[in-house]
Amino acid sequence: MQRPARTNPEIGSGAEACRTGVARRDAKPSAMTAESIAFSSRRYLELIESFGLVGTWAWDFATNAHAWSDGFFHLLGLEPGSVAPGYEQFRGLVHPDDRVRVQSAPEILRRGSAESCRVRIIRPNREIRSLSLANEVYVHPDGRPRAAAGVALDVTDEDVAARIQATERRQRRAIFEETKFIAYSNSPDFEFRYPAEMFALTGLTFAETSEDPFIAVVPEEREHWRERSIGFQTAGLVHSSTPLVPLAEGGRLRLRTLSVPVRNADGLIVDWSSIAYPAHDVAEGLSGNALKGLEQALTGRHLRAARALLDWSMMTFAQASGLSFTTIRRLEEDLPSTRANSLHVAVATLRRAGIRFRVLDASTICVHRT
Repeated sequence: MQRPARTNPEIGSGAEACRTGVARRDAKPSAMTAESIAFSSRRYLELIESFGLVGTWAWDFATNAHAWSDGFFHLLGLEPGSVAPGYEQFRGLVHPDDRVRVQSAPEILRRGSAESCRVRIIRPNREIRSLSLANEVYVHPDGRPRAAAGVALDVTDEDVAARIQATERRQRRAIFEETKFIAYSNSPDFEFRYPAEMFALTGLTFAETSEDPFIAVVPEEREHWRERSIGFQTAGLVHSSTPLVPLAEGGRLRLRTLSVPVRNADGLIVDWSSIAYPAHDVAEGLSGNALKGLEQALTGRHLRAARALLDWSMMTFAQASGLSFTTIRRLEEDLPSTRANSLHVAVATLRRAGIRFRVLDASTICVHRT
């Protein structure tokens, strides 16, 4: 949808000049230059473009003169001045599957507008980047198109993150459909973040669980599991529970949950990571924050027990892990200065040797060897 053309005395101020794909009517036409369509502070523009994520362009229709900022060249994978700027030059770098989203030069002149869009471009080195383009066309007082300008923003990381998140959602859903396995989390002040799978299982809504996260437990057990969860989390303890939950299609299902604290580098709890699965199943293969949280809950006695099961000395443990003997000793004595990366390295070594850690029905962590 396009807005009516607006009158603007100057083309100049870049942030305003490159917002949408509609036309602007200029009272006083002036020669198009890179400076006239860039930000009012050239120095500020150069500062922004130095991050390699932003670039600007301009096109004077009367003279067919084009201007690209250094940042725009860099976005396209080109050295500034290495090629003559041109609209079709840019359009030729757009991914073939996305080129239909970018108007041709004749279409811009005919319609008097340059639509904003999101496209992939293929750099000369074959690297693919995603750009978000905000474009605008300026017109004479009589309505004739005069010039076009735009801002390009590199959103590759955002697109990659979105694709990864979409893949993870599909994977979680596939696992849920087969096993009813659900992963969720909550903040230290008990703000729960349930995924779509929880709503599919119980038939509850986001609004309902936002008001009371324990509404996912049947009424006769709700307060018991609420008090238990709050008690363990207040104490900062890993804990397991077996609540009975209602099912969307009717009936009930007993779940087993495991909740572990996630700590920052200072040892403070910043989040809780949890998993839930049918109580008759066995949860294996913890990963991400759940695995990290479980490992952070391990203490020196767990490490000593694991070492005893392997019949390792502290020196053997140190050699197998690549950690120093002193670090192993301090880990087993629960000295906080060594907790963090060293603990995860030590636990990974034990896992490779066949040691497994499991949370029992209470907040007890069991150590066993496979």
